[in-house]
Amino acid sequence: MKIAFFSTRKYDIEFFNRANSYCFELTFFEPKLTLETAKLAHGFEAVCVFVNDKLSKAVIEQLSQGGTKIIALRCAGFNNVDLPAASEAGMKIVRVPSYSPNAVAEHVVAMLLTLYRFTHKAYNRVREGNFSLVGMTGHEIFGKTVGLIGTGKIGAVTAGIFKGFGCDVIAHDPKPDSSLNLCSFVSMDELLERSDIISLHCPLNESTKHIICKDTISQMKRGVTIINTGRGGLINTKDVYEALKSGAVGFLGIDVYEEEENLFFEDLSTEIIMDDLFMRLTTFPNVLITGHQGFFTNRALTNIADTTLKNVADISSSGSSDNEVKMQPS
Repeated sequence: MKIAFFSTRKYDIEFFNRANSYCFELTFFEPKLTLETAKLAHGFEAVCVFVNDKLSKAVIEQLSQGGTKIIALRCAGFNNVDLPAASEAGMKIVRVPSYSPNAVAEHVVAMLLTLYRFTHKAYNRVREGNFSLVGMTGHEIFGKTVGLIGTGKIGAVTAGIFKGFGCDVIAHDPKPDSSLNLCSFVSMDELLERSDIISLHCPLNESTKHIICKDTISQMKRGVTIINTGRGGLINTKDVYEALKSGAVGFLGIDVYEEEENLFFEDLSTEIIMDDLFMRLTTFPNVLITGHQGFFTNRALTNIADTTLKNVADISSSGSSDNEVKMQPS
C-alpha cells in the first residue's frame, strides 16, 4: 500500500514512520493538498490529509483518476471533504475521532488560565527584572458558570476539568448524553444568557458555522469569556472583534481561526502578514491566540499515527473500518 501524505512537517514524518508496523510505503509531501498538488498523489492508493487540505470535488476527481481509493484524515473533523463527491468516486474516508480528548481539554484551561492570570505577561516582566504587580489583577475560575457548546469526547473531558475547578457547568448539545452527569443540559438561549465562560466543542457544519456572531453575542453576559479550540468557522471573527472593542466580550482565547489556512503551521516570522483582522486581534491585551496546537502532545501524535495507519489497514484488508466517514441519508 502506497500512501501520500500532504501538509507534513518533521513531527508527522517521525511519528508515522515509528507507527508503520504495516510496512506501508509512506511518501511525505510538505505542500497542502490542492487541485495543483493533487497530481503528486498519482499512483498512490491512499492519501493522508490534515485540517487545511482541501478535498473539493475537483480534487477528489483528480485523485480518483490517479488511482486513489482511500482518504485518511489524521484529524477528527471532515468539513474539508466533499463527501458526496467522494462517495460518487467510490472512495473510502476514514478519520481519527478520538486522538486525545485530554490534550484539547487541557489546552482550553491553559488558555483560560493565561488570560485570567496574565502568566504570559508575568513571564516577560520577570525576565526584564520587573516584579511589579500593577495591572496584573487576575480573575478566578472558581465559581464561574461555564457553558459548553458540544459534549462529545473533548467536551465531556472539559466538563470534568471545570467541575474540578468548582464551576457550575452547563452544556448544549443537539443529542445530549444522559449518562454525562458532569453538566446540566440547557437550551442554547439559556447557555448564552447564563455563562461567564463559553467553550466551543462542536463540529463545523452548516448549522454551526458562525454560531458565535453578533446575534448570539447580544444574548451573552457583558464581559463574557469565549474559548474556541474547535474550528475557526464557529466564530464570526469580525463580529467578535467589534464585541471586544465595545467590551461585550471580555476575553477571547482561540486556537483556531476561520482564515487560518495560510497562517497556521507555517513560520511567517520574517514576512508581513496581510490578514488585517488577525493582526488587529493580536494587539488586544485580552486576546490569546495559539496556532492550532491544542492537539499537539506526544500521546495525541502517537494515537493519530497509530489510528490512521490502522484505519488504512482495515480498509485495505476488509473494506471497512470502525472510523469510516459515511454519507448520512438525506
